Amino acid sequence: MRVTDKTTLFNFLTEQLSDKSRSTIKSYLAHRQVAVNGRVTTAFDTVLHAGDTVAVRAIGEHAPNPNNKIRIVFEDNDLLIVDKKYGVISQSGATAGKETAYSIACEHVARHQKEANVLLVHPLDREVSGLLLFAKSDEAFKRLNSDWHKGAVQQTFIAVVEGEPTQQNGTLVHWLTHDRLRNKPVAATDDNGGRKATTHFKVLKTNGRFAQMALTPVTDYNSQMRVQLATVGTPIAGDKRFGARSNPIGRLCLHAQTLSFYHPFTGKPLCFDTGIPAYFQ
Repeated sequence: MRVTDKTTLFNFLTEQLSDKSRSTIKSYLAHRQVAVNGRVTTAFDTVLHAGDTVAVRAIGEHAPNPNNKIRIVFEDNDLLIVDKKYGVISQSGATAGKETAYSIACEHVARHQKEANVLLVHPLDREVSGLLLFAKSDEAFKRLNSDWHKGAVQQTFIAVVEGEPTQQNGTLVHWLTHDRLRNKPVAATDDNGGRKATTHFKVLKTNGRFAQMALTPVTDYNSQMRVQLATVGTPIAGDKRFGARSNPIGRLCLHAQTLSFYHPFTGKPLCFDTGIPAYFQ
């Protein structure tokens, strides 16, 4: 519904929805079913101007997400999958109070599913873009978290690395320990008592200076792929922390492209794919 003259939201709704009672319209507002220019509002006295648009949606209908820091990829009553932009924190911790993918997801879900308890199944580093999985209940989280640790949730990452990989495909196996002096993980090719990290890789294309690679981590350790690739002499472009000398697009060139798992309640196989970012080509 498009506004033609300056008015208040409640007056506009009573005029446009003349078949509805005033109490019904108040209920629409109270249940967050009304959006002005794409943003949900509960304020009956919101001032409208000519050219504004007003939408009223049914309870349960998914509202659009106006925040460009995440993109909604999939949603049902149990799950939410989003594509997180580079530079967005997955979930608050030491950065409490800042807007995160988690806080944005919670606000989105609250528009149409107030009883949901949104929980992040697995984070991505701030510097990494791509798919994030949220559960909407304690039970959904419990099942998905269990599947994650069993290896039943599969992720594929796309990376642009410096240099020329020595193999077109294979598996990286390293033992990770923490260097306290430099405060970062380091990798060894021989068993030194550290945590064994395994990542499958495939080179997609190369131009002699950079290579585009698909990465499938088997284990799940902090900065695993970043330190492994740096150890074999092909650090991820833009990853200054692990020795990259270049920064061609002004960010870490690592993106969580695909996410595959079984629905926690229906058992249906689900697979999501963002495609390879255009700026990684």
